[in-house]
Amino acid sequence: MLFHVRMDVQLPPHMPAAQADELKKTERELAHSLQRSGKWRHLWRVAGQYANVSVFDVGDVEELHALLTSLPLFPYMQIQVMPLCRHPSSVRDGDA
Repeated sequence: MLFHVRMDVQLPPHMPAAQADELKKTERELAHSLQRSGKWRHLWRVAGQYANVSVFDVGDVEELHALLTSLPLFPYMQIQVMPLCRHPSSVRDGDA
């Protein structure tokens, strides 16, 4: 199943820079791994914001939930999820 996911991150202003840097590093490593596995199909930055728009390709909503809650920055995210299905007018065969 494909899911459009918007993640807005808001780290606490009082968080020490070293802690924020370590969280971001760990998040980046996990994101790279999930992208290589095909689970995190697309990742785009929202210009001018600490936010991204992503497309996940997972088996079901429970798998998506487990994946999102495993992200190191999850406690600091506002997340919006939208399930996707193929549009009948799409000319792309690979996006089921």
